[in-house]
Formats: sequence, structure tokens, C-alpha cells
Amino acid sequence: MYGAGMGVRLLRIAQASLLVLGLIGLNGCGGRAKDDTFALSAMPEVAGPTARNKQLLVPEPVALKALDSEQVVIRVTNSEIQYLAQARWSDRLPKMVQAKLVEAYENSGRLGGVGVPGQGLAIDFQVVTDIRAFQIETAGGDHAHVEISAKILNDRNGEVRAQRVFSATVPVNGAGNPGFIAALDAAFAKVTADMVAWTLKSI
Repeated sequence: MYGAGMGVRLLRIAQASLLVLGLIGLNGCGGRAKDDTFALSAMPEVAGPTARNKQLLVPEPVALKALDSEQVVIRVTNSEIQYLAQARWSDRLPKMVQAKLVEAYENSGRLGGVGVPGQGLAIDFQVVTDIRAFQIETAGGDHAHVEISAKILNDRNGEVRAQRVFSATVPVNGAGNPGFIAALDAAFAKVTADMVAWTLKSI
């Protein structure tokens, strides 16, 4: 039978062992936890005509697999992409773009209603989008490049009312991951402002 002193020492050894195992476990599975998580935040002021008798549907944009994720894309060359280390979006990129587009159309105050599929709105037009680029490019100096193709689809007869490609490039000025994200945010804000203004003039 162990004495009291021996029992205390064994308890301390067991506690220390559990602590070490816990630290190993955290280090082994904590790669994602160390990533900085970013969201799109810029909301531009939008000018354009009023269309309060129209309701708009904004489906989730389509995108290639490289962009359809939570990873932040770095395009090193025309044929090579990488992902920004220790950084990720707060959701899949197409889902975030959809949410911010809906917010921008709503904030314009110029439409009768804006919604996403499944909300049961009586829709006049859909804005169907394709994310072609949403990345940091390193050729010719670090800069953010956002390019989104958009079609305005008449929901009553399926005809395309208008279509256009929106693109913006913004140099990276800040340091580290926040600087890259800020440039992407600014480029997306420019694309969003142009797209909303164009939509209001087209419907």
C-alpha cells in the first residue's frame, strides 16, 4: 500500500501526463483553428433609377472548384494557383458573394423586393452570376482581381434582358493577410456597385 506522499506524487505525474497529451492533441488538430477568418465587409453607395415595382432573385453564383471553397486564392501565374496561408473565408466564397449582393440590392432602397431561392417571392428578374476571378495576383506587383459575369434573366419568359462582365483591380497596400483581404474587399465593392447600378438601369 502506498503512503500519502507517494499517492500525491503519482497524482501529479498523471496530471502532467494528461496535460502533455492534451497539448499534443491541440498541436495535431489545431491547424484550422490557427487560420485567420475573414468576411467581405465593404458595402458601397449605389446610385441608379428606382424600380420599386420590380422584385429580384439572386441565386448563388457558380464558380470553378478552385474558387468554390473557403480558401483565399493566390494566382502566381496564368496556370498556377496557391492558397493564402493561415487564412480562410468565413463561408464558401459563392455563398458570401450571394449574401453581399443581396445586401447591396436591398440597401439601395430602389427595388420592391430582393430574395434568394426558396423564399417564395413573386420574381420579375433573376441576376445570374458566375465568379470568374476572385484572387490575389502577384504578376506585376501584388493586386486583387475580382471578375464576375452577370445576366439579368426575365423570370416570366426566360429571356436574357442584359448581360455584362464586371471587373476590378486594386493594388495591395497593407501588410500581411489583412492587406490582401482589404484589397479583395475593395475590388469586390467596386464590382458590386457597378453591378447594382447596371441592374437598376436594365430592368
